[in-house]
Amino acid sequence: MELPPRPTLFDFHGVSMTKYFTDNWENIQSFKARPDDILIATYPKAGTTWVSYILDLLYFGEPDCRSSVPLQERVPFLEISEPSRPKGKDLADQLPTAPRLIKTHLPVQFVPKSFWEQRSRIVYVARNAKDSAVSYFHFGRMNRVLPEPGDWSCFLQNFMQGKVVFGSWYEHVNTWWDQKQTYSNLHYMFYEDLIEDSGQEISRLCSFLGLSPTAEQRELVQAKVTFDNMKQNKVTNFSTVSMMNQSVSPFMRKGRVGDWKNHFTVSQNEQFEEDFKNKMKNTALVFRNEI
Repeated sequence: MELPPRPTLFDFHGVSMTKYFTDNWENIQSFKARPDDILIATYPKAGTTWVSYILDLLYFGEPDCRSSVPLQERVPFLEISEPSRPKGKDLADQLPTAPRLIKTHLPVQFVPKSFWEQRSRIVYVARNAKDSAVSYFHFGRMNRVLPEPGDWSCFLQNFMQGKVVFGSWYEHVNTWWDQKQTYSNLHYMFYEDLIEDSGQEISRLCSFLGLSPTAEQRELVQAKVTFDNMKQNKVTNFSTVSMMNQSVSPFMRKGRVGDWKNHFTVSQNEQFEEDFKNKMKNTALVFRNEI
C-alpha cells in the first residue's frame, strides 16, 4: 500500500496543526463525553501510551479477550483522522468499556465542551521541555502523520517557536496547569516522577480515581508497564501502524530522563535555557531535566 505524502503545518485558531487532527473538527467538538469518561491529555511524547496502559490495566486487567487488542483501539486518540483507518472520535463513541479511556494531545482550549460539562475526570501528563523536544524530533522522523522534521537544529528552533503539531509546549503545559487550579477533576502528573517512582505515581492515580487494587493487581500492573516490556509488547509498541516506520526510529525509543544531553550542543542549551526562563517566568510549574 502506498502511503500518503506527509502533511503540511498550518495555523489553526492560533495553534500549529495538520489536517490529520483538524479534518473531523466539528464532530470532535460535538463529542458527547460522559461523567465516568477518563481523558488522558498530554503534549506529544510525554508518556501518553504509558499512562494509557496503566489506566487500562487498572480498570480492566488483561483477560484473554483483550490480550491481543492494540492499545490504540482500547484507548482511542480522539482527534486523529487519517486515511484508511477509523477516526478516533468514532472509536471513542463505540467503546464498549466503562469507564471509557480516551487520549488527546489537544491544547486545553480545544477540548470538547462536554468533558467540562459532564465533569469527566482528566489525567494530564507533563514532561520536561528538553526531553520532549528530542523525543518529538525522533517521532517526527518515523511518523508520516507529522510533517518532515528536518534536521535536529531546525526542529529545535521550530519547537521553541511552537511551529510543531499541537503548537507550543510552553502554552500547552501552562494552560493545562492553570485549568487544574479551577477544575478539581484534573490530576496533573509528571513524566519524571513516573520514571523515578512508578509505584508511588500509580498510587496517586488510584487515589484520584477512587481505585483500590490489591497488592497482587498492583504488582501485575507494574510488571507489565515497564519500558522494556511495553517495547516488546505488540499491544503497546504500535508495530501494527503502517504510518510509522519503526526502522527509522522505534515508537518506544528510550523512555529516559536526560537523553537531551546527547542532542543539545552547548550553544543550543544556552539559547534554550534563556528562552525557557523567559517563557516560564510567570508560572509555578517546576520541571526536572534530570533525576
